Amino acid sequence: MSRVLTGLRCGAGVLALVIGSAAAAQSAPPPADQPETQAAASEPASMGEIVVTGSRIRRNPLDQDSPVITLDQSDLAETGLSAVADILQRLPSASGGLNSKVNNSGNIGNPPDGGGVGAGSAEIDLRYLGAKRTLVLVDGLRFVNGTSASGIPATVDLNTIPANMIERIEVLQAGASPLYGSDAIAGVVNVITVSHQKGLRASAQYGKYIGEGDGQTQDYQLSWGNGTDNSTEIVVGAAYVKQKPVRTADRDISQFPNPGQKSCTDPIGGCSSAAANGRFDLRPYFVATPTLNGNFTIGSGPDSTPTFAELRQFTAADRFNFAPFNYIITPNERWGAWLSVKQDLGSDINLRVSGIYNHRKSQNQAAFEPLFIGPDAGNGAGSLFDTLSFDATNPYNPFGYTLESGRNPDGTPNGRAQNYSFVGRRLIEAGQRTFNQKVNTYSLTATLDGKLNMFEHDWYWDVNGLVGVNEAHQSFTGNVRADRVALAIGPLATCLATAGCVPLNLFGGAGSITPDMLDWIGFTEHDRSKQKLAGFTANITGDVVELPAGPVGVAFGYEHRFQSANFHPDEIVAAGLGADIPAQPASGHYNVDEIYGEIRVPILKDQPFAKSLEANGAVRHSNYSISGSSTTFTVTGLWKPVSDVLLRGSYSTGFRAPSLGELFGGRSRFDLPATDPCSNLPGSPWATSATVRANCIANGVPASGSYQEEPGQLPVITQGNENLKPEKSKNLTLGIVYSPEWARSGGSNFNVEFNYYDIKVTDAIGAVDPNVTLNDCALLGDADSCALVIRTSNGFVNEIDGTLDNLDSIRTKGIDATLNYRSPATSVGRFGLTANVNHLFKYVLTASNGFVVLNRKGTERGSPDQAFPEWKANATVDWSLGDVMALVTGRYIDSVTEQAAIGPNTLNSRFYTDIQVNYTPSQLDKRFTFTAGVNNLFDKDPPGCYTCSGNNYDPTTYDAPGRYGYLRVSYQM
Repeated sequence: MSRVLTGLRCGAGVLALVIGSAAAAQSAPPPADQPETQAAASEPASMGEIVVTGSRIRRNPLDQDSPVITLDQSDLAETGLSAVADILQRLPSASGGLNSKVNNSGNIGNPPDGGGVGAGSAEIDLRYLGAKRTLVLVDGLRFVNGTSASGIPATVDLNTIPANMIERIEVLQAGASPLYGSDAIAGVVNVITVSHQKGLRASAQYGKYIGEGDGQTQDYQLSWGNGTDNSTEIVVGAAYVKQKPVRTADRDISQFPNPGQKSCTDPIGGCSSAAANGRFDLRPYFVATPTLNGNFTIGSGPDSTPTFAELRQFTAADRFNFAPFNYIITPNERWGAWLSVKQDLGSDINLRVSGIYNHRKSQNQAAFEPLFIGPDAGNGAGSLFDTLSFDATNPYNPFGYTLESGRNPDGTPNGRAQNYSFVGRRLIEAGQRTFNQKVNTYSLTATLDGKLNMFEHDWYWDVNGLVGVNEAHQSFTGNVRADRVALAIGPLATCLATAGCVPLNLFGGAGSITPDMLDWIGFTEHDRSKQKLAGFTANITGDVVELPAGPVGVAFGYEHRFQSANFHPDEIVAAGLGADIPAQPASGHYNVDEIYGEIRVPILKDQPFAKSLEANGAVRHSNYSISGSSTTFTVTGLWKPVSDVLLRGSYSTGFRAPSLGELFGGRSRFDLPATDPCSNLPGSPWATSATVRANCIANGVPASGSYQEEPGQLPVITQGNENLKPEKSKNLTLGIVYSPEWARSGGSNFNVEFNYYDIKVTDAIGAVDPNVTLNDCALLGDADSCALVIRTSNGFVNEIDGTLDNLDSIRTKGIDATLNYRSPATSVGRFGLTANVNHLFKYVLTASNGFVVLNRKGTERGSPDQAFPEWKANATVDWSLGDVMALVTGRYIDSVTEQAAIGPNTLNSRFYTDIQVNYTPSQLDKRFTFTAGVNNLFDKDPPGCYTCSGNNYDPTTYDAPGRYGYLRVSYQM
């Protein structure tokens, strides 16, 4: 807290927007009926030069030197969506990220990025480079990262920012580390908040999936401001959003673990071996005793006195279909309040203080706990469950002898021979696994800004202080603890001698576990996490000298920032005693000091073939307390051969310091949907290749071919690494903007823009793709890959090492195109067209040793879900006449291909259609607007995906199944 207070004191009242943003936040947004890219926005006569995201020097937005897309309040309202992230993720340059369609807490574990799941949160990912490489600012300042009590994420949770606090969002589609520091490799999202408002604004919206009647969403917004005619400007607001779930049981695509699957007996498999009646695998320990050499289940349950005579061979029909017990859209409830106070202190000095409070309640849900016990259980991470034995005296043991693991609790050999593989049982009696998050976010910024005259020019300065806290608590019901299970299946005498111990019946089938048994072994898991941010920035910008082509502009600044985070899993889980995803505590902090400078040099003006020509540059030096120092730079050239055409090009270097989660993340597990090439199944690499068999045997698979496990989930052990180095990047951007003067007469407008980007990231932080690890070991016999795969004596994968490292380089190239047209007013109304297109030329991931090259363009990665379509586009056509306005939006996603167990699978292209109608009656002084809309009008289902982590489609790319309709009423005084 002392660091936080220091940050506030140093701020002298702390400033709100880094100079660029401060000015931008106070500038009039584009007209509500003219959504357009900032680079080609028409400049109001009274605006003068302003600062727009992408530069800290004030300039005419027509000459913006970076590709920036602006979304104002009307653009957000046109989507009918209640989450800012869902809106941003529709941009063609965006590429997914967490959102309300991602249902994951402990059911598939923590992705191998050190950040935890972030359940219930939402983020933005530009250029397919991961959300951690997109910097999110609020009023030009850093915002505290989110957390959901499952790890230490490196990203801002956009759900923590109330939607009615947003005046506009500026999306810089280019790397900007020299201007903004770490994380701005792919681009910058700058959320500009409301600082000026006169009177009351309110809206209420209700929506749901038409036909199904689920996914009901309520959205209420209220704000008030005292206007700009006062020396003290006050704007205050509140927001409430409640989203109800959509369940997998209610959509055809998610009825079974694979698209189109009708039964667990389908050859594709995928259903869980943790069956409702149990799976008891004794192979291959009783080859000489055929009656005992089997993979058993009980014939019928519940049975409180199971016997060996009641057991039969386990078949695919006994597997458990977990798919109908999940969410397609997770329930989410948010409420928050915000305040902006701006005080005119005279002499061109202003003080602005702004604060945000947001509370989120969210929930994720999964099928009943799959309890696996035994040497081949695959819990990994040193789980006690992998060492347990079933004692012969346990009254429910149907085998009449001890099922012996051969291990001590610490995993070392106990001198007794192992005689069973594993016991799996779905704990139906304990109810579904339910993860409930409660997250509070607090943010306070203060900005002191002013103007002074130096070198016969106006100079603008600002100092800013900020503090932010995000804290989360998660409760998880349905888990059980290993130490008590050990007593309950161990020697009967020991259990009876322990107060409260009740022997556990895992062999009697569904319904055989009594409430008393559950009371002994069950517990409610409580996890918590917190992230803190405190900082101080100072900036100054102005002109230093006049050249024939105009003034030379410069900007300088300093930033100090302190970040800390911690994650505390439940003490039982931290001790390795939980049945679900293992996790270890993690905590860390760092501070950084940065200085930057920027210059703009006009070279020519109003010359033949040079309406204007200028060169710009920026440099930033950052010094991190953990990961060392880094210096980045950018150079930019702008040329207007004629007044209607702007050509620009820039080259920049960038970096991203390792996040706290990547540095200090504790051991956890990610359950990867995968096919093990060493499993002896018909048509598998083991069955068809002698080379594969030899490589697999060398990796620990029995030569007999007894390892025959269907495709399912394999355990990947994730872990941070304190030795990580910063990532580095190079970014080339070329652009052309055509904005003809003739099209801006009579209230009309037309502009078109093309931007080419080429980004290369080196020393990219990540874990080796587990599928690549398995295949390189089995198919190529690569020793380094095989060392990452730890198998049991029966060949089962116990864990795949997913420790983070500076492994890869990423190279991506593409082009963005935007078009905006606004017709003049006619007798039949006014028309508009806005279109955004992204074409992906290249996306290649290369291992640091050059050994593995993955071409992602046109593919679906699957788990963690990510599509890389070659084309993405959206376009909106609007029409207005009198009191009525109508819009039609089309959204296109090109087809992609995934490599599934069945072979290549094409996820066909999708074209979504959204419509909206607004009525603003003159009879009510145009203060009320009534809106009706439908998203996904033609009810297009997402394409089926076999490798995606849940619900058989990629929720980061495609709409949830169903047609969503909504009604809204808005009021503005």
